[in-house]
Parts: sequence; structure tokens; C-alpha cells
Amino acid sequence: MFKNFLKISFRNLLKNKAYSFINILGLAMGFACCILIALFIKDELGYDRYHSQADNIYRVTRDFLSKDGSVSLHLGHIAPPFAPLIKNDFPDVKYAARVLENSFLLSIEENGRQEKSFNEDRISIAEPEIFKIFDISVMSGNPESALSEPLTIMLSDKMAEKYFGKQDPIGKILKADNQFEVRVTGVFKSFPKQSHWHPDFLVSFKTLEDSTIYGKRNLETNWGNNSFATYLLVNEDFSKERTEALFPKFLDKHMGASSVTNGSPMPSTFTHLYLQKLTDIHLYSHLDSEVEANSDIKFIYLFSVIGLFILLIACINFMNLSTARAANRAKEVGVRKVVGAIKAHLIGQFLSESIVVALLSLILGSGIALFTLPLLNEFTDKSMTFNILENWTELLLLIVFASFTGILAGTYPAFVLSAFRPAQVLKGQMSSGRANAPLRKGLVIFQFGISVVLIIATALVFQQLQYMNSKDLGFKKDQVVNLPYYRELGESYDAFYNELTKNTLVKNASRSSRLPSGRLLDSNDARAQVGKSDSMSATSMVIKMLLTDHQFLATYQMPLVAGRHFSKDIGTDDTTAFILNEASIKMIGWKSAQDAINQPFGYGNRNGKIVGVVKDFHFESLHQEIVPLVFFINPRFYNNLSIKIQGDTKASLAHVEKVWNQFLPNRPFEYEFLDTRYGQLYESEQKQGNLFIIFSSLAIFIACLGLFGLASYSTLQRTKEVGIRKVMGASVGQIVFLFFKEFAVLVTIANLVAFPIAYYVMSNWLQNFAYKISIGGGVFGLAVLISISIALITISLQTIKAAVANPVKSLRSE
Repeated sequence: MFKNFLKISFRNLLKNKAYSFINILGLAMGFACCILIALFIKDELGYDRYHSQADNIYRVTRDFLSKDGSVSLHLGHIAPPFAPLIKNDFPDVKYAARVLENSFLLSIEENGRQEKSFNEDRISIAEPEIFKIFDISVMSGNPESALSEPLTIMLSDKMAEKYFGKQDPIGKILKADNQFEVRVTGVFKSFPKQSHWHPDFLVSFKTLEDSTIYGKRNLETNWGNNSFATYLLVNEDFSKERTEALFPKFLDKHMGASSVTNGSPMPSTFTHLYLQKLTDIHLYSHLDSEVEANSDIKFIYLFSVIGLFILLIACINFMNLSTARAANRAKEVGVRKVVGAIKAHLIGQFLSESIVVALLSLILGSGIALFTLPLLNEFTDKSMTFNILENWTELLLLIVFASFTGILAGTYPAFVLSAFRPAQVLKGQMSSGRANAPLRKGLVIFQFGISVVLIIATALVFQQLQYMNSKDLGFKKDQVVNLPYYRELGESYDAFYNELTKNTLVKNASRSSRLPSGRLLDSNDARAQVGKSDSMSATSMVIKMLLTDHQFLATYQMPLVAGRHFSKDIGTDDTTAFILNEASIKMIGWKSAQDAINQPFGYGNRNGKIVGVVKDFHFESLHQEIVPLVFFINPRFYNNLSIKIQGDTKASLAHVEKVWNQFLPNRPFEYEFLDTRYGQLYESEQKQGNLFIIFSSLAIFIACLGLFGLASYSTLQRTKEVGIRKVMGASVGQIVFLFFKEFAVLVTIANLVAFPIAYYVMSNWLQNFAYKISIGGGVFGLAVLISISIALITISLQTIKAAVANPVKSLRSE
């Protein structure tokens, strides 16, 4: 019987080639989309799971509270004293390891001359315990001892080739920042892409014990330097909740000595420690400091739903076309029943046809997925593979999935067709097309509704991106060149600055602790005097700090609303002058910016007065609100150099490079434009928008295939009506409109259904931005215009053909 089902299934497919092509292509596109999305989701969910003990590895995070109890900062890094103390105080912790990310110049010297030098920013200063916590493949060297001595370094296989080519790097010497010689003790295999961190170099943690680098005492007592990623490997019976509940006492025990002495609040009242599973970092962690940028579980949910909807649209096509063709197969069903076929046999026949279509679609869809996977890999920067012939489990799952899809899509048509009564059918009294019309209309509304939601989402994503890229940030980011600032400039910086700016191609230059587009993570206690008070009191909210030189505001053309810039002519500016932004003024409570000028102000251990107020500007991305910010001068903490160029870019850069090489001959000239950094802030949203375009186009294409098929069968069934109307004088346009208006009503209803859904979904998405567009009516009008235009074009392709046909032939065929 099954063999007979297959034979008839293939016979019907070949007999109705157009119908078969539309169904197979539509389902194939749906399957291809689902396969690609499944590969993407599998890759995202697999981050850090290659570690054999992944389920027992945790990262320690730390937050800080404002005086009102709200969280002002939550970091993925903590202070260095915590790790050994946690290991000592909590028996369930088997190993603890600290990792400090750093960047510095690495070079090779031969015969006293620098042969190769590169600025490297993926350097991890790590404790040897990382080899017991993580699965790190060591290609040469001994992991037990490779990081046991100070000034030793391990290279990734890629870096070993970069610096030493085919030579054995073990025992070779690299120079760090032109100061320290570090000895290569091992080579490790580069971390896989499915890792939340990707170090190119591992430096021994003992190196930090050198007092000229960091100092052993600082490692034991510095509770404020939250720069150390801290990982724990715990026992199988470890309880995260129980351990976190003990952290407040732990904090007070080790940090609270000074609080008891001077009567200040205990540490557990203003800071907390938390544990985060290693496997949760990539998708669930979006803290104020991360080792690398993470993805978001919301994307997984979003693309899962999109993939499901696209497959549903393809299934709807199958159901619509099957029920639309019901009248054509009614006589076949009637004859089969007369000669003894029972309902179960007919259902089996029709289901086998839909399963055959689904399996053929799976083959074609797999080919499409295989062909387009390299494009997706390039777009997402992944290394996904799809080879089901080598993975029988995945092949079996795909076959089961396709068969289930075939059954799902074919169940309703099978039951409708098998329910025909032979007497009525053979007498020509069936009008199944009209009987099933409400369902077909409902399904068309559903699939176009999904397409409209995707159209609106795509439009809003790109409107938000355009808004972010064009919004006035409060300063000029164009033609600003960013370079690392090196301490060796030190005393010669003024000469460096003068040499740079004596050429009109350089407008200005400045130094700072952080660059616009980065996060503002540094803060301290602020004190201000407001109103009639005779003394300064602590502010209720956190004020972030930015350490700059005298030219920072001028370089970035940040306008003042009151007061003045820092001045080299006023010697006290270097030690007592502060500039605040408008958000700080508002938070502290002054009525105007002018009221704050010359008022006493304290920050950390520095006291002085406010000399200026800068207009609020967007230092961070538009995901974050503008926060209270204080500027003051402190050359010890400058890390970045900003140079404002003008005129010819190539000539300007050539001049900057010439001056750079004059003052820093041993430092490579590696620069970055600030607007490029800002572009990278929204790279995730840009990719999201591009994916929306791809998926929206797929959904619309598949929906149009079904609409084309329905229009084809509608014109075929109404051939006689078209002929009569033409004889009676109807024009081609009138006949096309006759068919179009029925589908136009359905597409319009689909838009009305989709509007509130799209509004709700995209309103939630826009909540991720502190500064965002408002959802106006224009985007909904655009969705109506696009969807109806597409429907008109699709339907016209078939109906025009029927409308221009000779009516004599149409009537004769009847």
C-alpha cells in the first residue's frame, strides 16, 4: 500500500508541475531558513561549553550602590584581593584564578635593534590555575610551570607564527613596552570562537608582584581596582545561592576593618558580590565591564520565532493550494470511494503526498542552506558547518522534522478531501472551493500579517540606526584621530604638542583617561556646597569622572554654558579646578550653571572649586543616558591621545606620523578614527537590521508564491466568467481589478492585525535605548503601501494573462 501511495504521489506531482514547484520551492525556502537559524542558535548556545568542567565554573561579579540604594555600577571584574580570600573561606571552591586584561607593545630585538614590534591588546596576565579551571590546549611547554615564574609569557599558535615564523619560540625573548624582557615558556592553541574571551598571550601573574609594575601589597590590599576577571572552579554539590548569601559577611570580615575604626558604613551596605555561570556569560551578561562584547538571548528568541513564522508561511501555502485544488481532485476521491477506498486510505494517500513534498523540499532546502552558509558565516563572523551526511543524528532529526512539517501542512487538506461524498461529487454538486474560502482567506491574512510585522520591524530598526548615526552628540567626532598615550612622552609632551599643532593640518590635540564611545566606569565620592550651607556635603548620586588635560574640551569642541576652560596660565587648575556637565549641576541642586561657578567642590581626596560647566554631551552610546560627569587634570592616568585634524586627511596623517616617529621612534603608529569607534557601537543593531531585511524578503517571497498560486487557480476556475465579461466589454484593467480587490481586502486586514503586534514588539525593542525614535504613522503607511503593491504585482502576473486571452477560446473550453 505504501508503495502505491508513493507512486500516486509522484504521479500527481509531475501532473501538476506549477503547483508542485510553488509548494516545494516555498517549503524549501522555509527549511533553508530554519536550518540556518538552527545552526546560528546552536553556535550561540554552545559558547564556553567546550570546557569539560563548564557547568562548575563561575565568574565573580561586583556591583556598587548609590546612596539611594540603586545599583550605580555592576562589573564583570573585581578587585585583586578577593580571589585568594574566596578560595580560603569557601571549602566548595577548588580553584580560583585571576586574569587581568592588558595591552602593551611587544617587540623582538636582534643585535640591539628592534626587528618587529606590535601593539597587542589581547594580553591576559593570568594565574597558573587557569589551566586547572579551563580546557586550554598547550601545544608546547609545561602548563604546570609555564606561568609559575615572573616575566614569562605563553603565545597562541597564531602569535607564535606572527613573531617567530616556523622557529621554536620556547626560550625566546620578547620586550614589553621597551622596558621588560619576557621569556617565552609555551605555546597554546588559539581559543575557539565559541569562547567569551580570546587571549593572544598569557603572562605570568607573578609578574604583577614587581612593585614597579603593580606590587604584591596592592594585590593583597587594593579593593578599589576592579580590573581583574575572577573565575572559580567548584565542587559538584556547590550551591550558588548558599554561597552568595554568605558574601555580605565575607565582605564585612575582610573589608570592614577601616569601617569599624572610622565609623563609616560597612562594605556590605554599598557593594555586593555575585556568582555568574561561565555558560551564561555570552548570552545573559551585559554588565558595565565585560572581557569582550557579548550577544543577547533576546536574539535567540527573536530569530527562533522568525524561523518558525517563515516555515508557517510556507506550510500555509501548501494548505491553501491544496484546499483550492479540492474541486479538481473531487472526482478522483469520488471514484476511489465508489471502488471501495475507505477514508483512512484516502487520508494516508494525501498525507503521503504532503510528506513527499516536504522531504523533496528538505533536500532542496538543505542545498540552499549549504550554499548560503558561507555568506552567513562571513556576515556573523562565525565558523558554522553543515554536513548532515557525517552526522546521522542531525540527519534523522531533519527527516523527522520535515515529515512532521509535511503532516502538519497536509492534515487539514487530507481530511477535507477525504470527506467528499461520492454521490454529490460524481453528480457535479460539490463547491468545495467556496466552502474552504474562509479558511484560505484567514491563512492569507495570517501569512501577510507576519510579513507586515517584519516590514515594520525592519523599517524601525533602520530609522533608529539612522537616528543614532545622525544625532548631535554634543561635540564634533569627525576627523578626530585616536592613538594610545605612552608615559615616555612625559616631559616632552609640550614639545610634541607644539610640533603637531604648528602645522595647520592639525587643529588641536589632547590627552584623557578615556575616549568618547567608551564606558564611564570611574567614580569617587563627590562633595558640594549648595545654598546657604557653610560646608560641603556628599552628593546623593554617583558622579563619574574623566581625567583630561587643558585642551580636551577644545579638541572635541564641547561648548561651555558657564565659566571657563582649564588654563595652563592658572597654576592651581592642575590641582584644584573642576569642570562639571549640566547633568551634575541638576543632580547637585544648583538652579543654574552660573550658580555653580567658583563654588567649593570635592572629589575623592581632592578639594577645589568649579571653574566651568560644559553642555551635556553623549560620551557613551545612545543605549545609556547622559550621566553626571566631572573633569579634572591628573596626568598620571592619561591613556589616550586625541588629535583633531583638518583639511586633507592623507596629508594630515602623514604629518602626525612624522611627529610621532620623531618623539616615539620605538612605538608603531597605529591610529583609529573616533567616528569608526562610534560606528562599532551599533554594529549589533546594524547586523540585526540586515537580518531583518533578509528574513522579511524571504517571508514576503514565500507569501507571494502562495498568492501567485491562489491567483492562478482562481483565474483558472473563473475562465468562463472572464470570457463573458470580456464579451460584455470589460477592459483588461477592470478584470485585473476584479481579482485584485478580493486579495487587497485580505492584505489590508492583515495590515490592521499586524499593526498592534508590530507596535508592541518594537516598542519593547526600543526600550534598549535611552535615546530613541518615536513610532509614527508613516512606518505603518509604508507597510500598507509595500504589502499591497507586492500583492498587486504578484496577482497581476497571472490575471493579466487570463484577461488578455481570447474570450472565444475561454468560452469554447467550457
